[in-house]
Amino acid sequence: MGARLSTLWVFALFNYLYCDIVGLMDSGLLKQYLTGHVGGLDVSSGFLLGSAVLMEIPIAMIVVSRLARQRTGRLLNLAAGTLMTVVQSATLVVGTPTMYYAFFSVIEIACTSYITWCAWKWRVAEAQAAPSGAR
Repeated sequence: MGARLSTLWVFALFNYLYCDIVGLMDSGLLKQYLTGHVGGLDVSSGFLLGSAVLMEIPIAMIVVSRLARQRTGRLLNLAAGTLMTVVQSATLVVGTPTMYYAFFSVIEIACTSYITWCAWKWRVAEAQAAPSGAR
C-alpha cells in the first residue's frame, strides 16, 4: 500500500505544479504576480513561506509513504490527504477560479480524497491479508 500511496502523492504533486505553471502562462494572472497582489491576496514573504510549507506536505508524503512503518504511514496519509483535500476545496470558493484551475482542482481533490480513503482502508486490508494468528 505504501508504494501505491507514494505514487498517488507524485501524481497529486505533478498536478499542483503544472497548474501553477499554467497559471504563469495566464497573462492576467502574470500581471498580478508581478505586482505582488493576486486576486486580492498580498503575495508576501509570509504567504510564500506558507505556500512552501503546504507544498512540502505532498513532497514529504512521497517518502513517508514508502519508508514509514504501516501505522505511522497510515496516520500521516490520513492527516495529509484530508488536509490537502480541504485546502484545495477551499481554494475553489475563494474568488472565481479559472477553468484550468477548476479542472486541476477536481483532479487534485479526487486524488487526495482517494489517498485518504486508501489510508483509511489500509489497516483493514493489511489485517485481512495477514495469516491467521499473525498481527
